[in-house]
Amino acid sequence: MELTGAQILMECLQEQGVDTIFGYPGGTILNVYDALYASKGIKHILTAHEQGAAHAADGYARSTGKVGVCFSTSGPGATNLITGIATAYMDSSAVVFISCNVSEPLIGKDSFQEVDSTGITLPITKSNFLVSDVTQLADTVRAAFAIARSGRQGPVFLDILKNVTAELAEYEFVPREEHWKTSKLAALLSRSRSMEMKAPEVDHGDIDILVEKIKECKKPLVICGGGVVKARAQAEITQFIETIDSPVAVTIMGAGAVKGRNKLVTGMIGMHGSEASNMACDNCDLLIAIGCRFSDRVALDPKTFAANAYIVHIDIDRAEINKNVRTDHHVIGDAKEVLVELNERVEQKDNKEWKDFVFSYPTEVGYDKVEGILTPDQVLEAIAKRLPEDTMVATDVGQHQMWAIQHFHFDYPGQLMTSGGFGAMGFGLGAAIGSKLGNPDKTVIHITGDGSFRMNCNELATEEYYKIPIITFIFNNGTLGMVRQWQHLIYNEHYSQTDLDRGPDFVKLAEAYGLVGTRATTVEELHAAIDLALENEAKGIGCVIDCKIDIDEMVRPMVEGGARITNFIVN
Repeated sequence: MELTGAQILMECLQEQGVDTIFGYPGGTILNVYDALYASKGIKHILTAHEQGAAHAADGYARSTGKVGVCFSTSGPGATNLITGIATAYMDSSAVVFISCNVSEPLIGKDSFQEVDSTGITLPITKSNFLVSDVTQLADTVRAAFAIARSGRQGPVFLDILKNVTAELAEYEFVPREEHWKTSKLAALLSRSRSMEMKAPEVDHGDIDILVEKIKECKKPLVICGGGVVKARAQAEITQFIETIDSPVAVTIMGAGAVKGRNKLVTGMIGMHGSEASNMACDNCDLLIAIGCRFSDRVALDPKTFAANAYIVHIDIDRAEINKNVRTDHHVIGDAKEVLVELNERVEQKDNKEWKDFVFSYPTEVGYDKVEGILTPDQVLEAIAKRLPEDTMVATDVGQHQMWAIQHFHFDYPGQLMTSGGFGAMGFGLGAAIGSKLGNPDKTVIHITGDGSFRMNCNELATEEYYKIPIITFIFNNGTLGMVRQWQHLIYNEHYSQTDLDRGPDFVKLAEAYGLVGTRATTVEELHAAIDLALENEAKGIGCVIDCKIDIDEMVRPMVEGGARITNFIVN
């Protein structure tokens, strides 16, 4: 049948099973929004800002395992997506971003709201496409989704010229499972600059070598990264560490792949890693890193990182091997598939002496209690006690992010949504909205700082309008806490431009948006605030809880960037 490009786009989204789109309309994408108006079965969430839409689509993708979808118009609409696209790229999140550019006769003429969107997004997408031919639109959309969800997942940007959305072409429904068989789609995939479409087959010889190393080792350590979360390999990683009796450290993106309360978990590793994790890394004789990038926040000094160990890297993306840390052996493949094969081969071990050494160091730190003020662990303990155990958590970036990952024990993949690689302040509220829409039966909370919350608090309007009852906890220390911590420890207490001694009053702000706002300075007040928030959650009303934190409270431990992993400057 003959349809307009805009109608074809909507039909292709239906092919993909898309049920939720986040976005913001504008002139060049109006034909698409007109087709959306007539479509059935797809919910559109109008956010307050395109960046909020991008983060919401990302949170939806991470929490559900589906591909997120985000719409924007051209020019500033597209450029407002950039932080969200880069965040998804750095954390390997499957989101398809769809924008419409000016019509073909206006391209290259500095037309109103024209920008080279594909040029801008080239370095921060798994692949991107400019669609100038309506007959290519359907297969390009199919290719975008296939690329986003395949292999190492990631964002794909699709820029459609406005005239294409109005032009007519023949459209034929193709079931998703048949997309691989179409010749046009195959051609698009072959010229795409995306990574391998399917997970590479695991080399059995590589497994053989690793199994032998596991047999020989006396002091193993496993690092669990985001690849284990993406693979939803919680059962396999748990069986593996328990069989080889190995302590396991987690990266920021690996939180939830192993239950946080598992007796083998040493906590986070790296710059703000626990003493147990970092000391284990420095003293192990076999390091098995699964689905992690060895970023500069984990392997602070690549030359001394796990200097006494035989290092094995398991990853789906060959490009990550030896990129940051030189390894002794590697296995290329999906984390779940590799772990399944390893679990068939490894034998039960007992490393009691090694574990006794590792766990002689603390996995968490304590905090001094101060009258009239809350400590980070008090806030997180209250959250853990009063909220459902399977509560989903979205964070922003800064001290509160580190505290949450250090002290909130995540139990399953997709429970935590955080900007780990790109470190985008303002990520959390949009991500929480997307997570709640994807998981309506779960409690979703937003953990943020007063600096991060200011970035995108306008999305409280989205939360209120669509009755998305997010519970926001603000760790309010009146400063840009992580920056201040560096200024305190490294810059001779030169607190330049970090004090946030200004409005708004967050309680009144929440009320202005039609939400519940409350403030807590004691544990008792915090418990009461959480109970109030849960009462309103049942009514579809969100809540903002302003938690007073000491301005000089620090994330501990901390290792300075570029230093040996055990050179703590504060612990």
